Amino acid sequence: MTNPELNTKNAVAFYEMMFNDCEPEKAIETYVGDEYIQHNPHVESGKQGFIDYFNRMARDYPGKKVIVKRTVAQANHVVLHCHQIWPDNLEYAGIDIFRFDDNGKIVEHWDVLQELPEHSAHDNGMF
Repeated sequence: MTNPELNTKNAVAFYEMMFNDCEPEKAIETYVGDEYIQHNPHVESGKQGFIDYFNRMARDYPGKKVIVKRTVAQANHVVLHCHQIWPDNLEYAGIDIFRFDDNGKIVEHWDVLQELPEHSAHDNGMF
């Protein structure tokens, strides 16, 4: 049975564990189902591809962090709108989409990133 509220809580915890806490193995073990389908072209599909990528990011970019700004949930999908902050003053607005199985485990991921611009045509901000 799909539980959008619980899925949202788990998506945020998963993202913070793998990105901020630099524990991709634990994130996979705790929050991911039998399969993990990846759509980000820079990350291999599957659990091990995810683990390898985020271990490399933790090693190469110490101090990186993500702040979840808002969430949207519908049926078995959760969307996170996030502020990613990387070393060397690199910042991104990101949208991550997770699909959950009927057991409340993440089984699929999509994302898009946009670098925060130096200048904007308005004062609305990215978040």
